[in-house]
Amino acid sequence: MTMIEQIKSRTVRDDVHGGLAVSLPAWAYSSTELVDLEYEHVILPSWQFVCHISQVAKAGDYATLDLKRDSILVMRGKDDVLRAFMNVCRHRAAKLLDGTGNCKARITCPYHGWSYDLSGELKGIPSEKTFPGVEKDKLGLKEIEIEILHGLVFTRVVPGGPTLRETFGASADLIAPYKLEEMVLAGPAWTESWNCNWKIAVDNNLENYHVAIGHPGLNRMLDNELTGVINEHGVAYSRSVLKDNPSPNWAERQYQSLAKDALTELPDDVRKTWLFFSLAPNIGLDIYPDSFDIFQILPMAGETCVMRYPIYVRPDASREVKAMQYLNARINRQVGGEDRELCERVQLGMGSHGYEPGPLSNYEHAVVDFHDRIRAACPIVNEVQAPAAGTLRRRNDALRDTSRSAA
Repeated sequence: MTMIEQIKSRTVRDDVHGGLAVSLPAWAYSSTELVDLEYEHVILPSWQFVCHISQVAKAGDYATLDLKRDSILVMRGKDDVLRAFMNVCRHRAAKLLDGTGNCKARITCPYHGWSYDLSGELKGIPSEKTFPGVEKDKLGLKEIEIEILHGLVFTRVVPGGPTLRETFGASADLIAPYKLEEMVLAGPAWTESWNCNWKIAVDNNLENYHVAIGHPGLNRMLDNELTGVINEHGVAYSRSVLKDNPSPNWAERQYQSLAKDALTELPDDVRKTWLFFSLAPNIGLDIYPDSFDIFQILPMAGETCVMRYPIYVRPDASREVKAMQYLNARINRQVGGEDRELCERVQLGMGSHGYEPGPLSNYEHAVVDFHDRIRAACPIVNEVQAPAAGTLRRRNDALRDTSRSAA
């Protein structure tokens, strides 16, 4: 049985509703214990976005990514090699760097002053004589996997599995005409805490079934594919094409109009098409002719998550393209607010007495795939009722051992 067949075999069906797939149980959207397991078994073994290649172009340039319990550091060495490390001093675990910036010569720990060169090798220990027998060559920064695709820098803490390029497969070719590698950061990435489980936000990002009702602006200005395509590695995408019929909304109508004549260096179909990608388990990539954004959903606790949302734009843009970028940001701020409200409404409903997961539409096939991946990594979610407090990890480990033995 292939990996994808093993994942699909875990789909839970509803006999009452014609055998349609059903969602995860309600308790799985509020359990902090489960979030801890998902972080270990789903997030850490997956590719996570850190920055754009333009942010780490020169020797010493760095960018960081903070996850639930881990911090990642990407840095350009003096040898022009881009590396990724755990952002932790090898002495007593102090976090080394924050945000983005440039280190001229060394990374110096703010706690005791241990210092590392730009390739991660330990070079300096204050009062080194008080560490008799220390072997500095064995105390370099912990290096992790890194890969760049179309200018996007991703890392993976737990190694193994397909490369980033293999993960995207043929769908990566759809991205190429948009020339993402030429874009630059529009401003500081915003982060926002949402009052919902991270999987609720991912579920929302994975389907267009809600667009007609939940996002009236997108429905006015775009013809949206409701189903989209997903590959065996959990990369899904759909296309939305600007309508010829002008939107009654001023900002949407102006964007439609400008898109007809701006960015003439791009193919005609690219100039009027918005691409929406998702990368399992927690990343959305929204690509427009004038810009793109990354929507990174970071687990925190049972009923909270953090949204990380950087926007990248075409540099040296014409006046018309800058206007498109402004209008795009305005339109998508509204969309983001709508998504937050919808997700937090779902979180409130998950606690309702007697709620049972309902059937999922064929439009929601990427949601089914995501849930199957959660079931494969954390088989305890197949339990209808929440496990007793403090037992979830032990029971999940036993189920994982049984699953591996049966494979």
